[in-house]
Amino acid sequence: MRRTTGSTPDRISANWAGNIVFHAARVCTPTTVDELRETVAASGSVRALGSGHSFNALADTTGDLISVAGLPASVDIDRAARTATVSGGLRFAGFTDALHRAGLALHNLGSLPHISLAGACATGTHGSGTGNGSLATAVRALELVTADGSLRTLERGDADFDGAVVALGSLGIVTRATLDLVPAFEVRQWVYEGLPGSVLRERLDEVLSAAYSVSLFTRWRADEIDQVWLKQRVGDPVPGTDSGSAAAPGRWLGARLADGARHPVPGMDPVHCTVQGGEPGPWHERLPHFRAQFTPSNGDELQSEYFVARKDALAAYEALRTVADRMAPVLQIGEIRTVAATGLWLDPAHGRDSVAFHFTWVPDLGAVTPVLAAMEEALAPFAARPHWGKVFVMGGDRLRELYPRFGDFRSLAARMDPSGTFRNELTSQFFGWDRPE
Repeated sequence: MRRTTGSTPDRISANWAGNIVFHAARVCTPTTVDELRETVAASGSVRALGSGHSFNALADTTGDLISVAGLPASVDIDRAARTATVSGGLRFAGFTDALHRAGLALHNLGSLPHISLAGACATGTHGSGTGNGSLATAVRALELVTADGSLRTLERGDADFDGAVVALGSLGIVTRATLDLVPAFEVRQWVYEGLPGSVLRERLDEVLSAAYSVSLFTRWRADEIDQVWLKQRVGDPVPGTDSGSAAAPGRWLGARLADGARHPVPGMDPVHCTVQGGEPGPWHERLPHFRAQFTPSNGDELQSEYFVARKDALAAYEALRTVADRMAPVLQIGEIRTVAATGLWLDPAHGRDSVAFHFTWVPDLGAVTPVLAAMEEALAPFAARPHWGKVFVMGGDRLRELYPRFGDFRSLAARMDPSGTFRNELTSQFFGWDRPE
């Protein structure tokens, strides 16, 4: 196992975006689960680091930062049971092709295939689709190292399971996860441009449910949606038609079919985006927005995301438009997606079918923070829940109001980690660890 004391190596000295510099006294990269267990048991303060795609200090620690990248990579597929047990540190791009070759698939994927399995599930990361839950809903079992170095397995149906899947790294370090799979499928993707705001207001639900996965991209600068990305399973009706073999119409709900490949940010080169234009391809090569072969460099950006109940989506959209003049100058692009309700305690889609409003900002936290405060005030009537791994300003008292099982999670964390080994400054702010239960 490699240990680094003092300053961390460049590749893990900061998060992916470079806006968070880690303060770890020591960085550890165990190469076996036994080494990981020994390291955790000997440490009084630990946080796990996956692919570093959180935009806040969720992974930071002044103790031991443990990278799971060195653990053995394994993908054990059970075709008959339609499951796969996958190393928690693997990125989705590192195992989805193996699933596809076995004739199986995950139900959904996020925008980037370069994020780690454990990190994505721990924060409630998601793709899109009115019938698709977050990535964590595929998890049927977790293996994790707990504070005393024990190796524990939690399975769906266990009393603690729904509190342990989206847990922000606060219960232990996930070494493996067993995932439910579906038969492999192919997807066709089209991009439409210039969806009028009037159509969105009148037919929002129709737009959001037009395909297996739908993403709306907007710069919040005009009363229209810049781009609509429609990802449809091959064989299902082409959006705007009644046939699975029809050509995509040149106009759809007032929007124009793009005449070539597009990047979500208008004007940027789409060379690294997944194939569009209706060309069929495997699920793992179409559901993300970006190709697995393209590994993003450190991004000059910040990100935020807020989830509201799907029934409140139009009202929330209109509320955000009241502060759009403040958002637009610091915004690179916004995205609107749907997520099906889940039973996972800390999933932002817990208990309600949701619409998620995502924002990619310029890398200037000082300029973005007051805008976030204005947005959160505008969204307050809709009980908007922030994505745990992105930037937001609301505190623990407000978060407590937004999650019905918040207190249950605090109690679960107190039982599984009574010494606070996996706590850090940010999670203490979220959950008030210094307060009585």
